[in-house]
Amino acid sequence: MNNDPELDGKYLGTITKDFVKVSDALKEASYQLRSRGISDYPVFPICKIGQPIGQLLINKGDHGLEWNYFFSFMEEFSQRQLIEKEELFKENYKDAEEFCCLFVIDETFTNFVFIPYPED
Repeated sequence: MNNDPELDGKYLGTITKDFVKVSDALKEASYQLRSRGISDYPVFPICKIGQPIGQLLINKGDHGLEWNYFFSFMEEFSQRQLIEKEELFKENYKDAEEFCCLFVIDETFTNFVFIPYPED
């Protein structure tokens, strides 16, 4: 579940460009999910169109972004059978204080990607 080597410049560029604009909101949502005891493993699905995982957090059209951002967590991914082994996911999950776990959904690429939050 490490960053996929197939995450080429096409994705990395657009994801990074958007991420700078939304990172504070995602970090706060991650904190809220963890501090309220909902999940220690927040996941933020992103896609350019609608999708059924999680709840919409940031609509791309409202903020001039290329991606829609949703919020979810490991347990929903397990329930939907998108994660087969929770223990393996937990072992590979990076520190939620420092990294954002994105689940990128696009026509030719679907995978978990960890992006570090910008330093304050």
